[in-house]
Amino acid sequence: MNSSAPEKRKDTRKLVIKLAGVAVGMFAFGFVVMPPLYDVICDITGLGGRGLEVAQGASVSLDSDREVKVIFDATVNSALDWDLHPNDPVAHVRLGEMSETSYLAFNDSSEAIAGQAIYTVTPPEASLYFVKTECFCFTRQSLAANESREMPVRFYIKPDLPEHIRELTLSYTFFQLDEPAGATVTGAAQAAQE
Repeated sequence: MNSSAPEKRKDTRKLVIKLAGVAVGMFAFGFVVMPPLYDVICDITGLGGRGLEVAQGASVSLDSDREVKVIFDATVNSALDWDLHPNDPVAHVRLGEMSETSYLAFNDSSEAIAGQAIYTVTPPEASLYFVKTECFCFTRQSLAANESREMPVRFYIKPDLPEHIRELTLSYTFFQLDEPAGATVTGAAQAAQE
């Protein structure tokens, strides 16, 4: 009986270590998907087309007459009391040509709130060809109580976009931030601002 007690303690210790590892892994995953760190990971890995942003004034080749349809979409995380929608939900864009659109954000709450946008481009293959030169998603956005703001997005689509892609969707999701007022996103977003 005594020989099984140390084995049970050893088994219990292994189980506790495994469960602690699972808990730490879940916490780490939750931390990684938060907007500021998500942006850094996307900048490093190129997910969502991140890392493809170019500095203002970069030249764009206009060697294509091809146009594609771009659908603009917006959602707000349930924890953020904002409304967000594109001013123009659809545009026909010539490949290689600098284009601009804007989104309208409105803070429905009675207090100032900061948010950060995360974007996706679909189909995923198209994200490699969609280049934003100016975007409200590069930095945190703060809106006072009942304030609305128009937020521009300047972009172009590389002329070598595969022929089978005729329609793209640029979608934003805003998340609430609980960061100090001076905080901004790091990585390519900072480089683009400098």
